[in-house]
Amino acid sequence: MNDPIFPAEQSSSAPVTVRNTVHDNGDEDVDLVQLAITLLRAKRQIALWTLIATLVGLVVSLLLKPVFTAETVIMPPQQAQSSAASLIAGQLGALGGLAGGASSELGLKNPSDLFIGILESRAIADNLVNQFHLLSVYHAKLQVDARKQLKSNTVAEASKDGLIHITVKDHDPVRAAGLANGYVDQLYQMNAKLAISEAAQRRLFFDQQLNAEKAALAAAEDDLKKTEEKTGVIQLTGQAEMTIASIANIQAEIQSREVELEVTRTFATDHNPEVLRLQQEIASLKSQLATLENSQQKMAPGDVQVPSGRVPAVGLEYLRKEREVRYHEALFELLAKQREAATLDEAKSAPLIQVVDRAEVPERKSGPPRLLITVGCGVLGFILGCAWILIRSALNNLEQDPEQAAQMHELKAALRLRQG
Repeated sequence: MNDPIFPAEQSSSAPVTVRNTVHDNGDEDVDLVQLAITLLRAKRQIALWTLIATLVGLVVSLLLKPVFTAETVIMPPQQAQSSAASLIAGQLGALGGLAGGASSELGLKNPSDLFIGILESRAIADNLVNQFHLLSVYHAKLQVDARKQLKSNTVAEASKDGLIHITVKDHDPVRAAGLANGYVDQLYQMNAKLAISEAAQRRLFFDQQLNAEKAALAAAEDDLKKTEEKTGVIQLTGQAEMTIASIANIQAEIQSREVELEVTRTFATDHNPEVLRLQQEIASLKSQLATLENSQQKMAPGDVQVPSGRVPAVGLEYLRKEREVRYHEALFELLAKQREAATLDEAKSAPLIQVVDRAEVPERKSGPPRLLITVGCGVLGFILGCAWILIRSALNNLEQDPEQAAQMHELKAALRLRQG
């Protein structure tokens, strides 16, 4: 039985077959020559498939809305700015280690990665969705759907030169430029907010420490006054006064380093180099303190001038009270400097984000790629046409074989029964 869709086959005495050639190794290969002949005989049908698919692709490409792409290029703060800030902070004495720790922790090898992460945050996406009314633009019912659509239309990437390129696609050229520039505005606001919050937290922490130390200093001064009233006027001379001052200063330095370590641990791990450095300094200062305390215990009581007979007891009591006062005085001064530096950081603006190229309203559309869609549909139509011709030819060959034709009828009957 001849296939009606192959008019050329009606004049041919031999039926169209797709033969298998069996080789000596047992493998079966399709006869490519016969396949080519089959396709050539049905070239009109294949051409018709290709033409229809091409026309469909052309119509679809024309019905798609045009897409416009706007791009903004920004330059994030460079590492040199953080180094300068560390140098300035290093001149504040005990604050140098704290500023250095913050710079080493926040100074990334590629600062652009941090700002790209902020650009892709949910907070910025929600602000843009509300600002440009994207729920109605994207026909989305939920905020999360509009956020996902905006993310799919936006690309933020860092180039090799360190610049950040923000590209936004939209059907409206004005909205595309507005969204691209909106990302920069939102990034600046978010950066300023995060910087102020971090500085405010450090200032609040030092305020609490300073208030507590002020109360401790007042209590130490009261204790010293009571001791003087109880024991009489005492004048420190020579080695005793030097030892008291040294012990008090070292104790203040230890407490100051511990405060720095506590602040540093808020943004760094225990394996951070700055944390390890502070721990080593604290251990070294404690070793020096132990040495000085041992030397103080061996000091002759005659270094302190007190009334008769009570030199050892009164002298030791006065040494302790005097050392406590000087310790709190030194620590209060260090904390006051740290609090002043935190206040200055809070007053400073966030790191400057420079806009290299601000997005402009695109004059030409960037999509859809109509030619690519049309050609792609044409190629797909050609492939489907060839596949359809080969399937029809194979089914035709099966029907010419009585045994296989019977099996096909049984298969069709079984399918009909199952559907019924």
